[in-house]
This record gives sequence, C-alpha cells and structure tokens, in this order.
Amino acid sequence: MASASSVSTDWTTCPICMEVFTNPKALPCIHGFCLRCLQRYYEHNLPGDWVPCPLCKKLFRIPRNGLAGLQHHFFIQHLVDARNAARRSTDAQNCEMSLEVNEASTKGVPAAVMYCDIHKDNQLELYCYDCNENGCVLCFEDKHRNHKSDTILEATGTLRPRIEKDAEEILSSIGDVQLHFEMTECKASIFTRKVEYAKEKVIGEGEWIKRSVDVYVGDCLDELESVKSESDKQLEIVQEQLQLELVAMESFHAYSRELLDKGRPCDVTRAAKELHKRAVELLDNYGTSLQYSPPDVNFTSADTPKLKSGQLIGELTITNSGNSPGKPLKLRFSPAYANRPNIYISYR
Repeated sequence: MASASSVSTDWTTCPICMEVFTNPKALPCIHGFCLRCLQRYYEHNLPGDWVPCPLCKKLFRIPRNGLAGLQHHFFIQHLVDARNAARRSTDAQNCEMSLEVNEASTKGVPAAVMYCDIHKDNQLELYCYDCNENGCVLCFEDKHRNHKSDTILEATGTLRPRIEKDAEEILSSIGDVQLHFEMTECKASIFTRKVEYAKEKVIGEGEWIKRSVDVYVGDCLDELESVKSESDKQLEIVQEQLQLELVAMESFHAYSRELLDKGRPCDVTRAAKELHKRAVELLDNYGTSLQYSPPDVNFTSADTPKLKSGQLIGELTITNSGNSPGKPLKLRFSPAYANRPNIYISYR
C-alpha cells in the first residue's frame, strides 16, 4: 500500500504556485487555482473584464465582486482535505482514511482507497447501486447481499461516462447563462439610458415652459405699462384744456356779476353785446374739447386648475414589455409643444 504522501501532486497542487491548494477556485473551464494565485495573476484586471484561463486560455469574465466570487472547487478541496486527513491519521495511528495511487486506474486519475467506518480494518471495495454507497465485504454480506453491486473500480468505470456527460452539459450551459447575464446587463443599461433621457426631456420641457411663461408675463406687464403711460399723457392734455375752459367761464361769470351789481346803466348797455358774444362762444366751445377715453383693460385667467400636469409640459408613458424580470419598462415622453412655437401677444 502506498503512503499518504504518494497522492498525485497534479491534483492537490496549484499549477501556478506549485504548492498545495489554498482556497481553490474553479474557472468555467473546470480548471482550479488558488484564490491568491488568481489575484496575483490578474492583478491588472478589473471585475467585468474578459481574461484567459492560465492553462487552456479559454476566456471567462471576472465576477462583479472580484475573483473571490468564483465558484469554490469542491472536488479539489475534497482531495486536499483527504490528503491532509491521511497525513494526520498516519501521525496519530488512528487512521480512518488513507489515500494511494491506483496504478491500474484509467487515464491516470488517482483512486482513493478508503477504509470502512464500521469495520475499520477492512477496505471499501464494493459499491451498491441500489443504496448508492460504498462498503466493505462484511457490509455487503450484512446489508447489500441481494442488491445490485460491483467493485468500486468497475462501478467507477460505469458511472464515469454519466458524470462526464453531466459535466459537459453543465459546461455548455455555462455559456448560455453567461450570455443571458450579459444580455440582461445590456437591457438594464439601455433602460437606464432611457430613464436618464426621459428625465432630461421632462426637466427641459419644464424649464422651457417656465421661461415661456416668464416671457409672456413680462410682455403683458410691459404692454400694460405702455398703455398706462399713453393714457396718462392724454389725461394730462385733457385736464389742461378743461382747466383753461374752467378759468375762462369763471372769469366771465365774475365780470358779469360785478357789472350787473356795480355797473352804471350805460356800462351795462355798452358791454351787453360783447358779453353775449363771449358767452355764446364759451358755450359753443364747451363739450367740443378733447375727451379723455382710456382703453378698456381686462385680464382673463387661464383655466389651469382643470388642466392635467401632462397637458402643461407633455405626457410620460411607461409600458411594461413583459412579466419577465429580464424585460424592462419602455419609456416615452411626448412634449406638449412639439414645435415649441414662439409665444406672442397682440393688442387692439
């Protein structure tokens, strides 16, 4: 029987550091390496980068959380644990498991020679297909006598093709899963860009509406100030004219009363004709002077409370393209003013 140290180092040592595996990680191509060795090997690469396997050069993508996110290589870990357990059991003289290289094993794959947990001095030699477990000769005489069984070596040859087929199918599916993962990331990226574009459109349309309203309000206020200024000038002219007429009438009335109250009869007869002529002139001119006619000013409020918010800047449409998590929402924003016409006002 070979000692525990004779276990093939090809299966328990890392191909990079050539030492016993420490925290072995499995690449998609099934090759295994120490995590620290991978971290040194790809120290200049980042998560998401495509890198080649150090052995077969098949490309794989570094996980988002780094190389530590790779699948733990349980097969290699089992071999390393078995190797270490065999060494410890040899030193303690209470071996429950030892390993040896099976020179007759096919394709150079190391065979594990294990001892029965119940009959500790007997090697595990037989495999029961019905119970799916290994056992020694005594175990099979006791529990598996009428079961379908075979030697472990022959059972290995029978079960190996199925395991290899399963491994190949899983390996081919890894590419499909990776492609699906990448397509999902691509869809998420496109969806994020659409959301950002819709945000920019909404903000832009809102800012344009606010600027347009400010311009319209400013134009209205300027026009009102202009109309008021013109009206004030007209008012000043009319008031000045009316003031002159008022002074003339008051002067005529005062002179006429003084003449009638204090004048001599001859003074009255001498001035009567001119006074009447002046009175007729004042009365004829009254009402023919400039009239103050200010314009009618009115402002009708828009019925904004009845308007929906979407009618002010546009309409945001969100459509679910499917129930699958891989199918994002479809976004569309339609501005309320497709041509963005210039706002203008007219006055009469």
